[in-house]
Amino acid sequence: MYNLLICDDDQDIINALKIYLSDPSYSIFEANDGLKALDIMSDNNIHLVLMDIMMPNMDGISAMVKMREHSNVPVILITAKSEDSDKILGLNVGADDYITKPFNPLEVSARVRSQLRRYLKLGAGSITPSVLTIGGIELDDNAKTVTRDGQNISITPTEYDILKLFMSNPGKVFSPSDIYRHIWRENPTTTDNTIAVHVRHIREKIEINPAEPRYIKAVWGHGYVMEGEKK
Repeated sequence: MYNLLICDDDQDIINALKIYLSDPSYSIFEANDGLKALDIMSDNNIHLVLMDIMMPNMDGISAMVKMREHSNVPVILITAKSEDSDKILGLNVGADDYITKPFNPLEVSARVRSQLRRYLKLGAGSITPSVLTIGGIELDDNAKTVTRDGQNISITPTEYDILKLFMSNPGKVFSPSDIYRHIWRENPTTTDNTIAVHVRHIREKIEINPAEPRYIKAVWGHGYVMEGEKK
């Protein structure tokens, strides 16, 4: 049973999402503002959050910041706008994905399944070694942890997936479209900055000086590459 938290100040939106996500394997929790969402998170083992951005008392961005202090649970942000600024804002505070109102029921269901699969079952049946080490970075795929020079790093599921892709293929250049296809298992439909934002966050966490990265480097006009050898 997967515990999903839907947080939106519009009860009609919550009701619609409950219908779209009607599945015997899902248990749905509801909140109408960020404060209530945080209370539910503290009292229950939530596996995924769908969070509106604009809400009273505590908005989705503020709630996201508080959540990320202690949890890496996948979060899909819900925004009423389609502008890139809203998407980038959500990604900047730790969101793993986003959907835009009005949303497609099939897309909502697919994105929820994708995030749950990566969060809870990542690595099943993979031939990739359970521990990847490049330089001072170590990724333990059994424990789903990342350390830098022995220090634990807080990393979201999407950031984890991207870092694992890089560390599994050092020296290989991945374009943003390549990364999107590997992580989301679908062809990119937009040219937004989703991948660039996630890569920047990863660099901020694993690099001593993100402005002069040692590990994840940009290959101008082509994409990104992980430098270093596996140990």
